[in-house]
Amino acid sequence: MSTSITSKAVRNMIGLATVGMFALTACGPDDTTTTTTTATTPPATTAATTGGSQSTAPKPSSPATGGAAKSSAPTSTGGGGAMATAGQTFKIGETAQLPFSSGDTKGTIALTVTAIEAGTPADLVPLKLGDQASGKIPYYIRYTVKNVGTTDLSFTTVDHMTGLLPDGTQGQDVMLIGTFDKCKNDSLPSGFTNGQTAQGCALVLSPSSSTKITGAQYWGDPFTLDKGLVWK
Repeated sequence: MSTSITSKAVRNMIGLATVGMFALTACGPDDTTTTTTTATTPPATTAATTGGSQSTAPKPSSPATGGAAKSSAPTSTGGGGAMATAGQTFKIGETAQLPFSSGDTKGTIALTVTAIEAGTPADLVPLKLGDQASGKIPYYIRYTVKNVGTTDLSFTTVDHMTGLLPDGTQGQDVMLIGTFDKCKNDSLPSGFTNGQTAQGCALVLSPSSSTKITGAQYWGDPFTLDKGLVWK
């Protein structure tokens, strides 16, 4: 069974994925069709690929070399630091303090992209993405989240993290439901109050082995896809 959904803003439509189903989107800037395809996947893992649309995020200054982007110890701005502003750029390892919302829960977090790591095509085999992953290389955007506000953020989710190619356009996002050991991105744990920290990961595909994911962008509310926070 397949269902087509026509849209001019493919990147802003996130398909709903359930166990045993993944949505495949392989759209460039001029494409207008998202296709949802039913397939057999391992019971614990469901993947959905989206993205590939044009982004106006700032261009990274230079491509990353080797398998991972440069990483350093996070620079904390927690607690009383200034809030990050739309379009602001950080180095890998630097921390941005920002307002955060998930459903009806609102608070303040300190977000740090700690590394951008290249994987291998074999990493994607358990996800059974088929031809949609052919020739593509997985990249893992690793980040930390710290609660620096007064709200209990238990069981909320920090997502809206994507990868950027050298020309500033997006890679192809992969939404995971279930367990994928190479890139765990669970909800924030119980008791995630002020001072608590957690690790997160976003899985993004580059179009080929010769094109690297060299930056990361967070565009969750109150930011937008074209004016998010950028790490490179």
